[in-house]
Amino acid sequence: MKNKIFFVLSLLFGLLFINAGLNKFFYYMPMPANLPEKMQKAMAAFTEIGWIMPLTGAVEVLGGLLIIIPKTRALGAIMILPVMVGILLTNIVQDTSGLPFAAVLFIILISIMLQNKEKYSPLFK
Repeated sequence: MKNKIFFVLSLLFGLLFINAGLNKFFYYMPMPANLPEKMQKAMAAFTEIGWIMPLTGAVEVLGGLLIIIPKTRALGAIMILPVMVGILLTNIVQDTSGLPFAAVLFIILISIMLQNKEKYSPLFK
């Protein structure tokens, strides 16, 4: 039962990141109308740079796909980690309204990483 719940959490987490990554290429989800001014300026800066959003989108799509597949879940989690840290810090510094959702996603990511901790042990030797 625990493995099924963990698989469903990983599947939903991966699908969420695939969706977010694809949106950075196809822009099918509109920006919220009530976005704070600080966030609007930050998003405008990211879009102005030009290469950050496609790079982040590619990492989110690839990481989300890898997280869905049990054999590659550890690699996907390590790919998504910097993106997730950025999401969490943005929600802490810029606008705290999305912080509960970001915190839940971060906890899910950490639990995925803890589930696969034996695969990370060579990194720390």
